[in-house]
Amino acid sequence: MSVSLLSRINVTVQRFKQALIYTFGKGYPPDAFCLVGIELDRNPPNVAPFSIKDLIGNGFLWAVPKHRRSVEKRWKRKFGDPDYIWKLLRPRKDLRTCNVCGDDHEAGVLCPTCYKKVIDETKAMQDQIQNELKLEPVEKEVVVLYQGEKVGKPEEFFKGKRIVEMQKERPAWFSKNLLQETTQKNATTKEVKPSDLG
Repeated sequence: MSVSLLSRINVTVQRFKQALIYTFGKGYPPDAFCLVGIELDRNPPNVAPFSIKDLIGNGFLWAVPKHRRSVEKRWKRKFGDPDYIWKLLRPRKDLRTCNVCGDDHEAGVLCPTCYKKVIDETKAMQDQIQNELKLEPVEKEVVVLYQGEKVGKPEEFFKGKRIVEMQKERPAWFSKNLLQETTQKNATTKEVKPSDLG
């Protein structure tokens, strides 16, 4: 019991010593404390400067998976589980039939078959612009005219604009003013026969 009491007193004296050092900073403590019997170092403690490199070391250990996910668990996540949800047998409810061509497409998405003609027409316009303007810098507005559209317009309309003429008639679905609705009428029948098969 006396040994533990002496060790506690020693720890208390050491803590008191540290408190005195922190209280008086790097200066020397007064000689009165040495008379009491507390031995203090006259030299200030050599404290190493703080460095983040010492704290971090080689780097941090990030939260990464420790084990590889098994094949069974991967397939259950991908294809589902027959006892709970079987993803392969779940019916698609977001498919719609196009009123124009009769092909199926996702709801909220343009019909890819009908949109292909827009892509082809845009490519033809780009090729015609490339052939006539030769990739020159565009300082003026470029106007694309189809066959027979230049006749009814006054000369002031084309002043300061570059004109590119397409050697064919304008498609019915491509209106002259893109802000106005198309000239095609909406379908009246519910039965749609697909076209361009085979």
